[in-house]
Amino acid sequence: MLDDLRIRRYRDTDARATRSIFERAVRVTAAAHYTAEQLAAWVPDDSLSAVLDDWAARRAAVTTWVAELDDAVVGFTDLDVEIGYLDMLFVDPDAGRHGVGSALIRQVLDEARAVGLREVTVQASRTAQPVFERHGFVVVREQRVERRGVLIENAVMRIPLDASAE
Repeated sequence: MLDDLRIRRYRDTDARATRSIFERAVRVTAAAHYTAEQLAAWVPDDSLSAVLDDWAARRAAVTTWVAELDDAVVGFTDLDVEIGYLDMLFVDPDAGRHGVGSALIRQVLDEARAVGLREVTVQASRTAQPVFERHGFVVVREQRVERRGVLIENAVMRIPLDASAE
């Protein structure tokens, strides 16, 4: 599968596909680690049409990449290069466990090194934490964040970078 995977920069036309992947990944993939109440607070049922413009603006405000397979977007990630923060890493459930998330993390780390960042941080869901750990991220602290009045557990993670590493 990875032989045909292509990582490229986000385009305005990717808003609907990336938002759909986000929603499906939360509702399907994260369902193994979170309650129905937490999932509904994280992604309300009517969210796609209501938030697409804001979503597109948020993706454009940071450096965002998408993973494509057979001309279809199957995942995405981002990096705020000003502060070294990775806010989003989501893979379509149908493409999960095939290395898409790992390829996206490698892209983020390569970019972070290229711009001279000393570390990258992320607030990783319980679902995403293992993939980040495989790439050298370590848990700084566990936390609960509130979404629509519901507490959702995640972990603040970081990876120190050697700017001269390849």
